Amino acid sequence: MMAFTIAGRELRSLFLSPMAWAILAVVSGICAWFFLVYLDFFLQIQPRLAAVPGGSGAADIVVAPLFSTAATVLLLVVPLLTMRLISEERRAQTLSLLLSAPVSMTEIVLGKFLGVLGFVLVMLLLIAAMPLSLLAGGTLDLGLWATGVLGLLLLLASFCSIGLYLSTLTAQPLVAAVSTFGLLLLLWILNLASTGADNKGLLDYLSLMSHFQPLLRGIFNSTDIAYYLLLIGTFLVLSIRRLDADRLQH
Repeated sequence: MMAFTIAGRELRSLFLSPMAWAILAVVSGICAWFFLVYLDFFLQIQPRLAAVPGGSGAADIVVAPLFSTAATVLLLVVPLLTMRLISEERRAQTLSLLLSAPVSMTEIVLGKFLGVLGFVLVMLLLIAAMPLSLLAGGTLDLGLWATGVLGLLLLLASFCSIGLYLSTLTAQPLVAAVSTFGLLLLLWILNLASTGADNKGLLDYLSLMSHFQPLLRGIFNSTDIAYYLLLIGTFLVLSIRRLDADRLQH
């Protein structure tokens, strides 16, 4: 399938970019530092937690906050990775060559999406591996860890799909990055704006955070999974329709 060929090319171009390596190093460094901070805090309060029956464990004190922090950091980073996906092609005037190639718009969009998602998965694997080091000297709630990883994966895939769509709308990568960050931030804090609002249920449902937090607590709900899959699918379809419109103009 041509989508995987395009994804491979996109992933190689990212790994050849100094900015991508800098992002990988910075994100890993920041998350590692926060992991050590949360771990130190857990070790300080562990004697008191041991005296409480059914008290919080390492997964609650270390893993959940780490994944929450990683989500916030990647909210800032992903727009920098997605901003060039289509806008760079448009700015360099190579988009017409891509559109005239014997591939469907669906394959182009899926290829671009899978390429950037592959790079994001590398960061996710590095972050997810940090809490597993706790197994060397103690226990870890692997169920909570797994739901947290799943939540972070779906959240990052949503970031990538939104960034890809906004990249199809402009020829300026910087504009794509800023608009992606603005929309992601809006969806991130939408549940905060729902306090006291008449349409509180709708705003809560549309918020990225409302569906991410239960997974961090180890609560697996099909509604949360369906929300992310629907969000990803919606923005991928919008990207396909946008490129279809561009192809008709050419």
